[in-house]
Amino acid sequence: MTDILVPRGQWDPDQEAALATWLYGEGETVQKGVTVAEIMVEKTSFEISAPASGALCIAVAEDEIVIPGQVVGSVQ
Repeated sequence: MTDILVPRGQWDPDQEAALATWLYGEGETVQKGVTVAEIMVEKTSFEISAPASGALCIAVAEDEIVIPGQVVGSVQ
């Protein structure tokens, strides 16, 4: 199992960020490097890529507030 983390250092950590959307559903197979989710900070979006290939496990629902370095899911 490999954790999917919110990227660090791409925006001011004092700004509120939300997990805007998952591009794949729970249990779907993803390939390493493909964008699996998007984070929204004010009017800017940031992509989260799969750190490995395998089945996606979602830990944080869409529209939930997230912080840099937080685990939002995993690939098994």
